Amino acid sequence: MILRHIKYFLAVAEHQSFTRAAASLYVSQPALSQQIKQLEENLETTLFDRSGRHVKLTHAGEVYARYAHKALQDLEEGRRALHDVQNLSRGALRIAITPTFTTYLIGPLIKTFHNLHPNITLSVQEMSQEQMEKQLLDDEFDVGIAFAEVHSAEIETQTLLVETLALVVNKDHPLAKYQAIDLQTLSEQSLVLLSHEFVTRGQIEHYCRQHGIKPQVLMEANSLSAVLEIVHHTQLTTLLPSNIVSNRDELIAIALAPSLLQRTAVLLQRKGAYQNAATKAFIHLAHQHCESS
Repeated sequence: MILRHIKYFLAVAEHQSFTRAAASLYVSQPALSQQIKQLEENLETTLFDRSGRHVKLTHAGEVYARYAHKALQDLEEGRRALHDVQNLSRGALRIAITPTFTTYLIGPLIKTFHNLHPNITLSVQEMSQEQMEKQLLDDEFDVGIAFAEVHSAEIETQTLLVETLALVVNKDHPLAKYQAIDLQTLSEQSLVLLSHEFVTRGQIEHYCRQHGIKPQVLMEANSLSAVLEIVHHTQLTTLLPSNIVSNRDELIAIALAPSLLQRTAVLLQRKGAYQNAATKAFIHLAHQHCESS
């Protein structure tokens, strides 16, 4: 049995069609079918149900698919391990982040990391935590930065920092002169919030339920920059990490008292995942940065 058999098998399983799988692999359908037949003969079992309109995995095929997928992950990790240079003179690092960290955390981190290791190729992608966990499990990223409430038991976390959310207003808002407001004042606010696909929205709603307050949500947006621009140009307010306004003179962060709205930021990795030298260096730098901040 060779690696080609596994790749062909997984392609048919994904596309549920020999024709589409062959096209994705740039091989002829007869050649693909022959490879799958050889694999089934080698394993002495039928992997696909070919009786319907779509090709489906048999029960045996479903079992084999789990191991085949894991085998490809391990081989890819092995390939990266062979090319891992411990002095960081070359290499690659794939980072996933949730949106609120793009405004104040990832920029300084990447700047410092790149200055220290300019020959490391970086790939940084912003996404929801749910998508991040899935792609970490599929070995599409080396490390993620998100929140402590992970959904998968196969994801391990390291605490980075405790983030405090505040009421964010523009500098001309009547509340801009206050350093802190109470919950009654918060409940009277008209808000623009991130939409429900963001973890931040769920955390805000949980906080409001916990304290029995119901501020008016007049707008929502699926972009952090859009929320900040709306606050900048209107009298609407929002709830976001206080650090977000550190480099924006037009916005003010007002603390919530006496009950802070806090959450824990963490590094995420797949349990047992291989850590190349670039990943280890980035994790060390992230901890240093957050401790100094």
